[in-house]
Amino acid sequence: MALPKAVVKRIMTESGGGMRVSGSALDAAVAAAEDYLSRLARAAQESADENRRKTLMDADIAAARSRVG
Repeated sequence: MALPKAVVKRIMTESGGGMRVSGSALDAAVAAAEDYLSRLARAAQESADENRRKTLMDADIAAARSRVG
């Protein structure tokens, strides 16, 4: 998986009060975001499997967020 750096940088800049983000900090943030999304997707898939569905629903994401954090 490869999240676009520009999207992550924009989120960090907007959420960080306009602070600039170094290249290495951006790389670390992208890696952390990819890791979180991977864990979230696995937990959501488990929720869908438990409910005998092949399609992820918003309830699966909500359940996954409570599991993953």
